[in-house]
Amino acid sequence: MISETVSRLSPSATFEMARRSAELSAQGIDVANLSVGEPDFPTPDHIKAAAVQAIEHNCTKYSPVPGYPQLREAIAGKLRRENGLEYSPSEILVSGGAKQSVCNAVLALVNPGDEVIIPAPYWVSYPQMVKLAGGTPVHVFAGIESNFKITPKQLEKAITPRTRLLILCSPCNPTGAVYSRGELESLAAGLLRHPDVYVISDEIYEHINYTGGVFSIAAVPGMRERTVVVNGVSKAYAMTGWRIGFAAAPRKIISACNMLQGQYTSGPCSVSQMAAVAAWNGPQECVEQMRRSFLERRNLLVGLLRGIPGLEVNCPDGTFYLFPKCSAFLGRQYQGCEIATATDLAMFLLETGHVATVGGDAFGAPGYLRLSYAASEVTITMAAQRIKAALEKL
Repeated sequence: MISETVSRLSPSATFEMARRSAELSAQGIDVANLSVGEPDFPTPDHIKAAAVQAIEHNCTKYSPVPGYPQLREAIAGKLRRENGLEYSPSEILVSGGAKQSVCNAVLALVNPGDEVIIPAPYWVSYPQMVKLAGGTPVHVFAGIESNFKITPKQLEKAITPRTRLLILCSPCNPTGAVYSRGELESLAAGLLRHPDVYVISDEIYEHINYTGGVFSIAAVPGMRERTVVVNGVSKAYAMTGWRIGFAAAPRKIISACNMLQGQYTSGPCSVSQMAAVAAWNGPQECVEQMRRSFLERRNLLVGLLRGIPGLEVNCPDGTFYLFPKCSAFLGRQYQGCEIATATDLAMFLLETGHVATVGGDAFGAPGYLRLSYAASEVTITMAAQRIKAALEKL
């Protein structure tokens, strides 16, 4: 009999769309895939070389649960250099990707019955992690009209005596929204009035940012003591498959996360850790080159989609996602089938237009679609043309 804990969880919509598009591709159908949430660039050569060297030096044994000391030193240096944050290596835990880092923190901080505020649209896994901990997700919605960013007033209204945690993602998956320094300071001012509320700040898209700067809510005076900063190498260094993320937080929280991780995964991959040292300590030109490419692709896709009547498209400040409003197409029919939800529309675009997107329903945003422009300009242009042709049939 499957446990009630697992029965409460929902499958990942992004993985489901990836599976279905792969099936069509296997049948010989040319699918323009805008559903994938990972950079399409190869991992930079100097990082791969560090991994090869690690293998040649037999760095292939079990690693310490919190990660190698030299990697935690490299992360501490990155936080000091780029974010103005001071953490000792003992306040840093390396995990098998930022996803595990977020889940570690949720499980370490949330008790059954606690409420966790999650701004919507949200990454699909946040509510599931909260449910896994026995907590209650509380969704606070911000649509395209506000560039998908919640206000201090909305946050204050959502806080109750049972609120334990806020999960904040900036730059945001799925919308690309980036909270400015002033906006984060305003949110923090409200949080500081509630000393029992902690923050998980998911900053994995930190460097795919078109605003000209980065800022962490942990840098607001008074917030470091109650913030878990999560980041990793997946997005900035095109290292999704290497599975290295980290959490930085006060020692008490990191110790709790370390205890959890020690029981269900232990230390992350030894070779990947040595590659991550090279990523954070090595040359950073590769990060800027990829960022510029994503910016060019964003501008291309925004321009193309704004030429499609019925879609509402903003211009996101970060990540490699676009989150257009598509509610004008819902309720329509095609060949006798009603397109009632954004997920239905995403499936219609896949089956009819051979373009893979993800419906906004999974992100807590009915009436929206998520498109990834982590693809070539040729693929982006072709996908936009196919989307336009498909939507004209509705």
